[in-house]
Amino acid sequence: MKLNDPFVITISREIGTGGGSVGIKLAEKLNVPYSNKQLIQALEEKFNLNRKGIEHLKSTKKNWFKDLFEQVAPAPKATMKVGDYTFSREFQDTVTVQDIFEAEKEILNAIANEGSCVITGRSAFFVLKDRPNKVDIFITASKENRIAKEMAKQNLTREDAEKLVEKVDTGRDNFVKRFTGLSRYDMRNYDLILDMDYLTEDEAVEKILAFIER
Repeated sequence: MKLNDPFVITISREIGTGGGSVGIKLAEKLNVPYSNKQLIQALEEKFNLNRKGIEHLKSTKKNWFKDLFEQVAPAPKATMKVGDYTFSREFQDTVTVQDIFEAEKEILNAIANEGSCVITGRSAFFVLKDRPNKVDIFITASKENRIAKEMAKQNLTREDAEKLVEKVDTGRDNFVKRFTGLSRYDMRNYDLILDMDYLTEDEAVEKILAFIER
């Protein structure tokens, strides 16, 4: 990957691995925007975006995404987050899950079009598969360690943490299979795989930096 040219790094991760934090730290190191599920949902909810809504905006505004993005994350910071925005969904009943996925695809591509970035989740490894200068990363860990991390992070019992991990794992895998026809556990989807059983978040960032610099 050429760091001097616009690039995209996608991070797919299992719950309880710290993959989101790794993405944030990586974006800060590279001084590029960071985008995740919360940012994409904020854009959808704040502006009531669906596939038709985005198509309408694109037909009326030359820089539709830039205008909207600046309202959610107005400063061009190294790490762009949603912050404390709270929105309620106002999608009409006619909007389907497929509409939402298509809207997310538009938003992901718009984010990538703006320049170099780090994106976690939302099947970005697939949605942006035709992008040049892209690296796809998968962050994993043993189930026991992921359960222990969620117990500590959310103050859960072992039973509740195990249920949470299983629920999120199943939900994410079903989402990816439904909209991409692929399994998120197929390692052929990725350029680099990191096992967090043996790494701290900072060490994971350094390994990613070393990988892309080579």
